[in-house]
Amino acid sequence: MAGKQSKVNIKKGDTVKVIAGKDKGAEGKVIRVLREDERVIVEGVNRVKRHTKAVNQGGRAGNTGGIITVEAPIHVSNVMLVEGDGVTRIGFRREEVTKRRPDGSTYLGERSVRISRKTGKEI
Repeated sequence: MAGKQSKVNIKKGDTVKVIAGKDKGAEGKVIRVLREDERVIVEGVNRVKRHTKAVNQGGRAGNTGGIITVEAPIHVSNVMLVEGDGVTRIGFRREEVTKRRPDGSTYLGERSVRISRKTGKEI
């Protein structure tokens, strides 16, 4: 996977809907994006229980044991970006913008913006 380019168009903070798997239909906010693995961690989705052991490291460093529930990553192909009341695919468009150099002079440059494939509006 060394030379492979990642195709993760979802960003941290996006609201997504799960379109496949045991949590199909659930919506949540993206907590973290794992680009190398093409996976995302979504709030309240794919919750798993972890059994942790009590560790006595001496003093305040020790943690208590028990069962904790955490969100596990899901593949990016199983989520879609929520826009309005539905879901949409993500596209990109280059827009001309005025950029400023450190010395104060300006020039015309381009920047890439994410757009909704359904409406064409900027996300």
